[in-house]
Amino acid sequence: MSESNAEAVASAVASATEAATEAAAGGWRRATGIAGVAIGVVAAGAAAGVAIERLTVGRGMRQKARLALDSTGPYGGLRGNPGKAYADDGTELYYEVDDVEPAAESALTRRRRRLFGRKEPAPVTVVFSHGYCLNQDSWHFQRAALRGVVRTVHWDQRSHGRSARGVAQERDGRPVTIEELGRDLKAVIDAAVPEGPIVLVGHSMGGMTVMALADAFPDLVRERVVGVALVGTSSGRLGEVNFGLPVAGVNAVRRVLPGVLKALGQRVELVEKGRRATADLFAGIIKRYSFATRDVDPAVARFAERMIESTPIDVVAEYYPAFNDHDKTEALAHFAGLPVLVLAGVRDLVTPSEHSEAIAGLLPDAELVLVPDAGHLVMLEHPELVTDRLADLLARAGAVPAAATVDGYGSTSSSAGPG
Repeated sequence: MSESNAEAVASAVASATEAATEAAAGGWRRATGIAGVAIGVVAAGAAAGVAIERLTVGRGMRQKARLALDSTGPYGGLRGNPGKAYADDGTELYYEVDDVEPAAESALTRRRRRLFGRKEPAPVTVVFSHGYCLNQDSWHFQRAALRGVVRTVHWDQRSHGRSARGVAQERDGRPVTIEELGRDLKAVIDAAVPEGPIVLVGHSMGGMTVMALADAFPDLVRERVVGVALVGTSSGRLGEVNFGLPVAGVNAVRRVLPGVLKALGQRVELVEKGRRATADLFAGIIKRYSFATRDVDPAVARFAERMIESTPIDVVAEYYPAFNDHDKTEALAHFAGLPVLVLAGVRDLVTPSEHSEAIAGLLPDAELVLVPDAGHLVMLEHPELVTDRLADLLARAGAVPAAATVDGYGSTSSSAGPG
């Protein structure tokens, strides 16, 4: 993006701020269109303004395509045994457990061999934590691949997915903190995995949640955690990320974005109408900041879009300040000596791969995997690679003696499923 475009972005966001201020005085309907644009940017994990690829298909056709993908898309439909945990402020946290069913032992033999070789996996529970504006279904492919092979727990962060709105946020009006998310994860572990070894897997904000857990509960990590996977995440300094934009544009956006979000979060219903009205722009932004390749499966792209657009603007606003405050670099020391996988897309604009390299630099025994043609949602863009490295991590964690290539499970084909 050129400097002139950066100035245009800054001007547009500044206008959004003025619109938000005007809205407080009763002008919300006039501000809605601009608000929708700003929300789309933030919800996609970006700071502001992004060049959208030219749309050559009519709006009506694009809307019909989205509806068709919503009705036929095969992703995000895996469900497990539901459970509820309660955070220290009383927030209800929803999780699902995929157990290894004894009756399915013989049917799972071939799949286990594909993933781990001939030996049976040890009774390890793998706990998956998702990222900002996503939900537990973002791990769809990895869940499909490991389903029934090892015990897994998938949970929705507070105010995301099927979890309840954060009590402290609604009652006290305070923003979320990464430290709070670490305590939430501890509550889920206490409820869903009260005993036995654990492998922690976190993407983006989920990786930060894992770090916060280690920071607050080092004894838990020392006594029970046998492996860690940090995917597309950061241990700090997120305030320096430029999201692929010129510095001038990013700085302008950062000055006004908190005020924009705070104002927009006070008129959720009207703002969501504006967000729906800018669906085409929203879809383009999500694709730009989620994936690196243009030829990503349209059903996968729509799946990601659907997860992100389901996050209300007030939730987006509640979480946003946490990322600038996040610094868990020292907490990484608690993972020293454990099998650790650090994986990132080289073309990730949200949590750049340099942040993963910095994490691996502090954990010299970690396996660092940088995927050249991948963006932020690498586990959806390259599911077989991510699942293969997770299987290898489970082997290194002692769950099995040797890992093998996934061989077909976790692919982006519509036939991928529980098997």
